Amino acid sequence: MGVDYYKILQVDRNAKDDDLKKAYRKLAMKWHPDKNPKNKKEAEAKFKQISEAYDVLSDPQKRAVYDQYGEEGLKGQVPPPPGAAGFGAEGGSTTFRFNPRSADDIFSEIFGFSSPFGGMGDMGGGSRASTSGFPRGMFGEDIFSSFRSAAGESSNIPRKGAAIERTLPCSLEDLYKGTTKKMKISRDVTDPTGRPTTGEEILTIEIKPGWKKGTKITFPEKGNEQRGVIPSDLVFIIDEKPHSVFKRDGNDLIITQKVSLVEALTGYTAQVTTLDGRNLTISINSIISPTYEEVVKGEGMPIPKEPNKKGNLRIKFHIKFPSKLTAEQKTGIKRLLS
Repeated sequence: MGVDYYKILQVDRNAKDDDLKKAYRKLAMKWHPDKNPKNKKEAEAKFKQISEAYDVLSDPQKRAVYDQYGEEGLKGQVPPPPGAAGFGAEGGSTTFRFNPRSADDIFSEIFGFSSPFGGMGDMGGGSRASTSGFPRGMFGEDIFSSFRSAAGESSNIPRKGAAIERTLPCSLEDLYKGTTKKMKISRDVTDPTGRPTTGEEILTIEIKPGWKKGTKITFPEKGNEQRGVIPSDLVFIIDEKPHSVFKRDGNDLIITQKVSLVEALTGYTAQVTTLDGRNLTISINSIISPTYEEVVKGEGMPIPKEPNKKGNLRIKFHIKFPSKLTAEQKTGIKRLLS
């Protein structure tokens, strides 16, 4: 099966570049060999594995090959079929040349330290290199000393503000057909001279057909800008407005219609106007009991992960019983139903 790079970085398969960097920073700081002197061998292996995962997933070409062929195909252990995209013929066989970068180079690139352990280098043996390949300073300090404070091991990497969540009310029609909403936001920003000011921006939110209540749409770092703090993410959470006709149950739509006792016993034709304006005529020949439900396949809500499929329309009934019957009517009903 090969290595699952997404699992190693603890990200999903749709992770963007920012997601990958955040995941790498967190895990690299945790598993750097110089931070784990008591279990250095395990840390070295994990550090290299984390770095390789980031190297592959942050490179569009490597990631495309990995997504299609896995680790074995990426490293040429399982030659892909001839003519596969991203592969070139060499010596009559089709291979992809995988050139991994060193873990130390990746770490240095992400954290911005060319010599993170003091910058003294190897001065004729006066200072020694760490097992990770980074030189140590002459006093043995390492990169992590710059991230410690009196309160313990806290990072001086700018912290990120807590996500700002806002409810986004949507009608059932919006969630059925999909729509685009424009949201105007105002936030504190800094101008080119570094002075605080107020900025306004219009965000475009694409509502996909079939989205459910609770779906989140995230706009990274759209919160207020503050010195030394990474702006918060702005998160919109879908809420569903009550509908006058339909109720939603997962991917199904439910409608309740009133029928007389005669219609319940002898047959009924339901007329339903769908959320996209179509008129449905459904003939019901079964006896409608108080618990009866007519199911119309494929007339429910769209299913987001299966664009060509929909849930069902479920028609429930409220039977109107007569308030009173004459003696003649009672006799007739007994005669007919006995």
